Amino acid sequence: MNTQEKIIREKLADYFSTIFEKKLIDEIVEVGFLDKFRQGETLVDIGENMTHIPLILSGAVKILRQEREGDELVLYFLEKGDTCAISFINCINRKKSIFKGVIENDMEAIFVPVDQIDEWLAKYKTWRYFIIDSYHFRLIEMVESIDGLAFMKMNERLLKYLGDKAKINHDVNLEITHQQIADDLNTSRVVITRLLKQLHNDGKVYSTRNKVKVLDI
Repeated sequence: MNTQEKIIREKLADYFSTIFEKKLIDEIVEVGFLDKFRQGETLVDIGENMTHIPLILSGAVKILRQEREGDELVLYFLEKGDTCAISFINCINRKKSIFKGVIENDMEAIFVPVDQIDEWLAKYKTWRYFIIDSYHFRLIEMVESIDGLAFMKMNERLLKYLGDKAKINHDVNLEITHQQIADDLNTSRVVITRLLKQLHNDGKVYSTRNKVKVLDI
């Protein structure tokens, strides 16, 4: 076993060894590779071919959908122990990505080739359960995003978005501009500024320049 394989096995032992059986771990060690991405980098863009899928060890990824006009909307976040199971369907069918993944917090992940996905689904029960559970959670999050667009007022969407970011960052103190929030929620900076002021007055957040403290999660 080379140094890279030892490192991957140690990284997997921290979380995924309680999820996957030993033979699957052995195969991941054999075919996977470790990589790191910095905050703000693009993990995958819309229209790209996906050759590998990540098993996230640390950090977080923001998953976005892009409109024809180029505007983007945050759908959900991925963090430690997650993978984007919806992307698996694209991988299995050899289709291009319909989502964009941007690194929310510095991320470290083990990447496995998409050629293994289908084989492991039939071969390993733990992998099958992992993918089904992941797909289920991502589908629920997408439905919640759709519900938010259809039924929630913008101030409610904003508060949910800030709460989700606080949970992902494990910190209620967020360093973020009004324009960044507006971009993620596909609205204007003026609207976000007005709503943050309203939430501040209501005691749900404490908002200062480029900083928001979430008081109501």
